[in-house]
Amino acid sequence: MELRTYFDRLKDKEVLVLGLGVSNRPLVRLLLRHGISVTGCDRTEHEKLDAEVLDLERMGCKLHLGEDYLENISADVAFRTPGLHPDKPELVALKNAGCHMTSEMEAFFEVCPCKIIAVTGSDGKTTTTTLISEMLKKAGHRVWLGGNIGTPLLDRADEMRPEDKVVLELSSFQLMDLGYSAHIAVVTNLAPNHLDVHRDMQEYVEAKTHIFDKQSPEDILIVNHDNAITKGFAPLAKGQLKRFSRQESAEVCLQDGVIYRRGMPVLDQKDILLPGIHNVENYMAAILAVEGMVSDEDIVHVAKHFGGVEHRIELVRVKDGVRYYNDSIASSPSRTIAGLRSFAEKVILIAGGYDKCIPFDDLGVEISKSAKLLICTGATGEKIAQATEKTGNSPEILRIEDFYEAIRTASSRASEGDVVILSPAGPAFDKFKNFMVRGAEFKKTVMEL
Repeated sequence: MELRTYFDRLKDKEVLVLGLGVSNRPLVRLLLRHGISVTGCDRTEHEKLDAEVLDLERMGCKLHLGEDYLENISADVAFRTPGLHPDKPELVALKNAGCHMTSEMEAFFEVCPCKIIAVTGSDGKTTTTTLISEMLKKAGHRVWLGGNIGTPLLDRADEMRPEDKVVLELSSFQLMDLGYSAHIAVVTNLAPNHLDVHRDMQEYVEAKTHIFDKQSPEDILIVNHDNAITKGFAPLAKGQLKRFSRQESAEVCLQDGVIYRRGMPVLDQKDILLPGIHNVENYMAAILAVEGMVSDEDIVHVAKHFGGVEHRIELVRVKDGVRYYNDSIASSPSRTIAGLRSFAEKVILIAGGYDKCIPFDDLGVEISKSAKLLICTGATGEKIAQATEKTGNSPEILRIEDFYEAIRTASSRASEGDVVILSPAGPAFDKFKNFMVRGAEFKKTVMEL
């Protein structure tokens, strides 16, 4: 469906946009440009709105703000922001009153004219999504990168051509009630995550299946054969199933340090700039996703030149022989475990963040194996410290509430040859707006040492 046709259908409707964050702002502008009556609902009070939202108000967007922003609302159509659980009582009441519930991402799937490759998982989503995009661009394709990474794409749909490629990173929040699936769906791995928002692990896993559960027989599902949960998705595939594994035989697998695709060598592990075996898995997933669309030479070129995505085991500085790494994206225990396993030496780890109600037992075991000093900070710092102490073989543990003092202490305790890594195992919301701000503050502080 063309973008204009989509919005023409809404011209005589009352439309709500629930949440005025980054992804929904271009949506509001599009709705207003097409002459649609829009009310933007957001928890932020009017006096705290930023300039962009105030500009939307000047354009004609009505605002419903404050703590009660979901109360006393009605509409024909409502666009849900990913952070709002679709089963929230106010949203259920809207649906029961006849309101059609959708989202900016669902609208994009409806109007997108080209093939969509989408990536989800607990860890590795952003790196895998970026690798797919880089490989396709190296092969000469016109690529649009978006979803949970980059910029919203709905307002760019008119510029897209059928032969273009769209590569999306999709979170469980975006997938929860998505009515479409990707042409090529990649699930990197699954482990407990976001249990502060999802009712339980079952709901989290079920949300992830929406990336492929509406596929056609011509579509492709790519899964991690080494992960018990994603391996279990294989019988659910509606189209072609492709697997990657570093432990067993699969369509793409790792043997003696070389990545093979269908029995043929594609990429030597030593050519991958990114550290860690988890990044080898990310490459294997990407290689399957671009199969038939890029050459092996394109894949090798990306491996030799791609230095990684900011805030993901990012080398910030080497000072006095000490390497400082920013892994602020590590918002779950499994992600921090992957970061720790990226280094041959024992590290000085700074950990702790917002509490997502995820257990830290496995992380405590890995810290005891991989860290020489643990510095705990943030809301979950004490839980991480206790989980590590329970192992009976824990490294030295310091509890330092102040984030910046934790960094300075790590530096004072480090010697030549050491690695200091920020890998929090939780989101940033306890102290910062998001992981990007947290990572930027870490980098700024390290550069000031």
